[in-house]
Amino acid sequence: MKIGMNMLLWTNHVTEQHFDIVDKLKRTGYDGIELFLAEGNEKHYAMLGRHFTNIGMGVTAVGALSPEENITSPDKKVREAGLDKLKWTIDMSAASNVEVICGPFHSTFAFFTRKPPTLEEKKWSAEMLRKAAEYAAESNIILAPEAVNRFECYLYNTMADLKEMVEMVDHPNLGAMYDTHHSNIEEKSQEQAIKTIAPYLKHVHISENDRGTPGSGQVDFESAFKGLRDIGYDGWLTIEAFSTIIPEFANAINVWRDYSPAEEIYTKGFQLIKEGMKSELKL
Repeated sequence: MKIGMNMLLWTNHVTEQHFDIVDKLKRTGYDGIELFLAEGNEKHYAMLGRHFTNIGMGVTAVGALSPEENITSPDKKVREAGLDKLKWTIDMSAASNVEVICGPFHSTFAFFTRKPPTLEEKKWSAEMLRKAAEYAAESNIILAPEAVNRFECYLYNTMADLKEMVEMVDHPNLGAMYDTHHSNIEEKSQEQAIKTIAPYLKHVHISENDRGTPGSGQVDFESAFKGLRDIGYDGWLTIEAFSTIIPEFANAINVWRDYSPAEEIYTKGFQLIKEGMKSELKL
């Protein structure tokens, strides 16, 4: 098991200015950090990768697609633009020594047709994801798309949905991500949802219902950790929490207020994971 912290709590673009935050996470006991990949070049990410390797911190990443890069689009040129973006994301990840790329990149976040998903849309998405997985294999990177709640996505909402996607893509470098925040909205049971996706589970986000301090809200973490323990999960458990520190990014993901102090999130969240994965959780 490795415990990570998503840097979106502080920034949507990590630079040298954020190394002191990473140092604090290292001292707290974290095994790595998670980058959001939206801008920058290979030189920049190689610099980050060297630094994180030197201090013994692993790296995972989040990728996303704009409406102009939506791989479920009926427009082939838009789908191809999406594949190009996924390849760019993989290249920047390789430069920064990323192990897993997660995120809702099976489609575009918060984009809706106002209709249920079609089989054709899923096939278009799977075709591009398979090509992206083939490209990721060259850098030994795992792609782990996530199911997102119905208020932010219409294509894949549950672990049953996501299992269908992984099996449609059918490539060893593409698995699935589990997110406790989204599952709190969409699933009947965290434990059972984890067991549904278990054969393909490659990454986990630990996130509270309000995106604040894990363990302080309504997510049933006892059920989630039991499911993870039962399937013998030994991959990344990365805390995802948000703030309003970058207003334009916060507005894009519908974050209108700060939910918890940053230090509380990463210290209490870390302890929650350590205790939850050891034994029965006491909240």
